[in-house]
Amino acid sequence: MFPTTDYSKMTQEELESEEKKMNSQKTLTALLIGVTVGVAVWSATHHGGILTFGLLGLAVIVGYRASHARKRLQAEISRRDKAPND
Repeated sequence: MFPTTDYSKMTQEELESEEKKMNSQKTLTALLIGVTVGVAVWSATHHGGILTFGLLGLAVIVGYRASHARKRLQAEISRRDKAPND
């Protein structure tokens, strides 16, 4: 459904670059989640309806995907750091 990056096929330099990119996107992701939750709360207090639940669902999905991608990247970096250098 959603495309995912295969970190095991990346070089160490590409992994480090991807980690830096994710770190810079962390604030943007948090801002997006915050705005989405804020609009959902506003919608609940003024109009109600399905928009509230849709926005909250979107915030959960965005947060989960960002967190899952970060964990997969960190796991690959840790795996390579522990592997013996041949």
